[in-house]
Amino acid sequence: MTTGPKPSSSQRASAAPVSGWRAKAYALWCLARFDKPVGILLLLWPTWWALWLAAEGLPDWPRLLVFTLGTVLMRAAGCVLNDLADRRFDGAVARTAQRRLATGEVSVPQAVALALVLLAASASLLVFLNELARQYAYVAVFVAAAYPYFKRFSPMPQAILGIAFGFGIPMAFADTHGQVPLYAWGLWLANVAWSIAYDTAYAMVDRDDDVKLGLRSSAITFGRADVLAVSLCQGFLLLALLALPFVVPLGLAYSAAWVLAVVWSYRLLMRLRSRSREDSFWVFRQSHWVGAIIWLGLALDFLL
Repeated sequence: MTTGPKPSSSQRASAAPVSGWRAKAYALWCLARFDKPVGILLLLWPTWWALWLAAEGLPDWPRLLVFTLGTVLMRAAGCVLNDLADRRFDGAVARTAQRRLATGEVSVPQAVALALVLLAASASLLVFLNELARQYAYVAVFVAAAYPYFKRFSPMPQAILGIAFGFGIPMAFADTHGQVPLYAWGLWLANVAWSIAYDTAYAMVDRDDDVKLGLRSSAITFGRADVLAVSLCQGFLLLALLALPFVVPLGLAYSAAWVLAVVWSYRLLMRLRSRSREDSFWVFRQSHWVGAIIWLGLALDFLL
């Protein structure tokens, strides 16, 4: 009888059933993507922009802590809900084949329980926010929970994700001032465009697999115009940030940060032109530096 090649030790380890509470805890930790903080940073930087702008400097420490924890917990809950919705597809996609639900390391009931714990922890933070900020939080949760299902029919599910990702901006102004100024909504819209930009790069990694599975994404919708579309969305963000000093007194530190953000954005777009899986994923992972640079400029400007 002819037998195939024996699996390597790493393959045997990955195929072995999860045993022990530490292994299970780590699988749940990975299911919530705590091992991949890039997604947290992509949500956190715009939220911090809004907190610093609303406070015109360092926000109150309790408010900063609540919004930071809320961002971390809601992103984690969103990841678990996404994997629950996509569990029948993830195993057929190269990038997601090793996700904990796809491999069976975490069961559906365990994932549901984790999502409920994360949502409950997030909800507990709402008591520290005012009524208007809580209302925006409810909308954000609803949109984030609905996002995975838009991939079944919407040509632009990344826009739905961007809408949910950006709600930290109006929430920060609402909780600080009890209202949301018009320019904050402009910043929210710019963040939606930014989300489409970096998440389209992310979707380019999975494009071939998504086409086979009949899923939708902005990368599929844009087709060969994908890099152009990402460039336009990134440019919209940068133009909105360029206009910010016309409504908020910002000076040299912010201007320097904006120039650095433009330079870094250009590097990202040049790398994306190859459209390879590796370069597309690199662009996604490195996009958060645009947000970090802008936040640093804001923080320094208000400090100096």
